Formats: sequence, structure tokens, C-alpha cells
Amino acid sequence: MNNQKIRVGIVGAAGYTGGELLRLLLHHPNTSITFAHSNSSGGKPIHEVHTDLAGETDLNFSTDMDGEMDVLFLCLGHGDSQKFLSQNSFPEQIKIIDLSQDFRVNPEFEDRTFIYGLPELGSDKIKEAKHIANPGCFATAMQLALLPLAEAGLLRSDIHISGITGSTGAGQSFSETSHFSWRDSNISAYKVLNHQHLKEMRRTLGILQNNSLVPRINFVPYRGNFTRGILCTTYLTCNWTLEEAYENYRRFYQNAAFTHVIDKNPHLKQVVNTNKCLLYLEKHEDQLVIISLIDNLLKGASGQAVQNMNLLFGLPETTGLLLKPSGF
Repeated sequence: MNNQKIRVGIVGAAGYTGGELLRLLLHHPNTSITFAHSNSSGGKPIHEVHTDLAGETDLNFSTDMDGEMDVLFLCLGHGDSQKFLSQNSFPEQIKIIDLSQDFRVNPEFEDRTFIYGLPELGSDKIKEAKHIANPGCFATAMQLALLPLAEAGLLRSDIHISGITGSTGAGQSFSETSHFSWRDSNISAYKVLNHQHLKEMRRTLGILQNNSLVPRINFVPYRGNFTRGILCTTYLTCNWTLEEAYENYRRFYQNAAFTHVIDKNPHLKQVVNTNKCLLYLEKHEDQLVIISLIDNLLKGASGQAVQNMNLLFGLPETTGLLLKPSGF
């Protein structure tokens, strides 16, 4: 891009991911928001719904999609992005970044091809893409823990993962398990060994591992009694020593803008409100343990979407994303 601002449209702007996108893009030096569409909040000031944006913007939510744009973000529920694109047409030059799961496993849709938008997997394809399927939050945390092993062809034995996520991972719509009185001082497992993000994980890890069969991924997710963030603990049989594992992980992520391999056991506050992923390794007998942490709304959703936008338009990946965590 030259000095001209990237014109942005957002559909589904009243939800959590839409609100985080607005927060990021309002302060992004290279973007201008053309519209923030919402069927439920059309006509309302944005700051009345996203109260953290009070004093940040005078924009209202729109019920139409008028105005020129260069990129369209879809912050819709799973299954709704396909319906939306079937019912609406856009000029070919408009790039689309979808935050649902609709195109992560099946990237071909009508006349569009969606590229999987995990920058650490390979940014060159993202830079040349027209449309991006933004990865899932758990899928991002788990894949970043496993990519160096897949590249080395070392995903040979069963993979075991436990992960806990904050309540914002369930979306903004009310449900029993997101209600404060249920969630507070509570924890529960859900979708045990059957989480929807496993499909996209198996697809991308298999491609990186020379299209070989990926072993069973035994994933147990938990609902945490906090609002945002994901912590995953992954372990599997691996013949690398701990020193070899650190060497290979640091080599793999040496050019990654936001993924950092560290040598001290991390905690969630180090990544909340950032686009970072932190990776920490341990070795116990023949088991390699990888702890990965992200903010589910940023590196797991809206932050990664902005990172992909930066790549699409030739900007440094970190533009608008140099955010500081609240460590205490």
C-alpha cells in the first residue's frame, strides 16, 4: 500500500471479535473504517455497545454496507459466513478475512478460494491471497505448539492436549455456561476428544508433515472462570533432548513476529491483551511437553485477523498490534 488508508468494512461488528477489531483498527495507523455492520444494533453508537470504546469513536453501527472498501472482515457465527456470501456480492478486488470456521477445512466456496491464515505456517501464501480463513483460537494455540514437530516429521505417536479458555471464547450470546453465577468459581470440560478445531489442525499439520497421516489428537478443553485467554498443555513421545527441542523450536520461530519460545514456565497474564503466543518446553523421560498461551480474542481471533490484513497489504505484521499485557 502507498500512503492511502486501507478502507475497512466489518460485518457482525457488535460481538466480541467485532469489538476487538474495532478497538484495534481505530488505532491502526493505516486503516479507515468505512462501516461497522450489525443487524441487532443498527443505528446505535458503537460506544453504547462496546463501552470500552467510549471517547474513542463517534461512529454508529450501520444496517447497510454502503461505502468503498478494500477489505471486509466477517465476524459472523459459524455457518453464517457462507450464507452471507451467498446472499451478497462484492467486487473481485475486495479482500475478505473470515473469522468463522466456515472455510478453514473446505477452502473452496463458489468462485472464492480461502487461504488458511496462520502466519507462522507460511506468510507468503497469505501475502498473495485474496481471501483468508482466520484460524480458530484453540487451533492456533495447539498448532503453534506442534508446527516444529510436524515440519521435522515427528508427529508419530498419539498427541495429548488439555486446554482451558476464558468465557469470551463462547461468544457474546447468552448461554447457561457463560452466565456469571455458573462460571464463577467453577470449571468444566466440554467437547471432550471432539472439538471442532481438530479438523483444521489435522489438515494443516498433515500438509506440513508432507501429507502424511497425523496421529490421534486427544484434546480435552475446559471452560475457565476468567474472561479471556487460552493455556494449552501438549505432550507426546519425542526423541529430541530438551536442548534439541529448544534449538529446533527457536529456529522454526526465529522470524515469527509474535510467537516466542521462552525458558521459564509462563502464566496467562503475560499474553492477555496481546497478539503474542508464548511457548515453553519441558522433557520428562521420553515425553516432550509444550505449554502454549494466547489471548483467544487477539492472537486467537481479531489480532491474528489484523496480522493477516497487514500481510495482505504489504505492511509490517506488527502494525497496530504492539500491545502491552496487563501483568498485574
